[in-house]
Amino acid sequence: MASLPPFQNPDLFRQAMTHKSYAREHAEVPGDNERLEFLGDAILTFLCGEFLFARYPHSAEGTLTPLRASLVDATQLGRFAQQLALSQHLRLGKGVEGSGGRTNTRLLSSAFEAWIGAYFLDQRSRIEPVRDFVFPLFESVVESLADPTQNINEKSALQEWALAQASTIPTYDIVAESGPDHAKEFTATVRIGPQVWGTGRGRRKQDAEKAAALAALQQLGLVADPYN
Repeated sequence: MASLPPFQNPDLFRQAMTHKSYAREHAEVPGDNERLEFLGDAILTFLCGEFLFARYPHSAEGTLTPLRASLVDATQLGRFAQQLALSQHLRLGKGVEGSGGRTNTRLLSSAFEAWIGAYFLDQRSRIEPVRDFVFPLFESVVESLADPTQNINEKSALQEWALAQASTIPTYDIVAESGPDHAKEFTATVRIGPQVWGTGRGRRKQDAEKAAALAALQQLGLVADPYN
């Protein structure tokens, strides 16, 4: 099991673990972890790209892009945070604490990003120690995510592509529903700009949207279509 390396500046670590709800309740606290989260997100995206580029030297961009999205999405970063027991260090406001904030995936993901940003600064803005820390984490899960038709976060991968290529985010619409109340099937479409790129179906609206996102990724050539 991975463990957290020590900080030279404990104040940076405390700030990384300080949720905005805690900072609002304690006037003496100099700040929360949102700026560190912003920095850590950028660092993780860069390092994940570097890791995959070296790990899969013969893979095309269309394979690496959704895999990167899966490695740094909220679900996976939340798992890293749990593995590192970051939750026990979090400083949360009473309301967030009482509503289960220490087990909230989104909050844990943000805390992990903030920790990465803080560790980078603690190491005098040197990327090498951060790389040495995160590459083994990536390596520990990348094989389980390497089948893009089964393991990617379809909506995150499509959003990352749309932001990079079209400076916009995909929009989803539920265009049809059928079947009795106990066994409904929903049909969703996904647009990037004015164009519909994918259609999908599912028993839940969320599943239909994920299926539409996967269809769009296949149409864009970012994920192989198993039927072609």
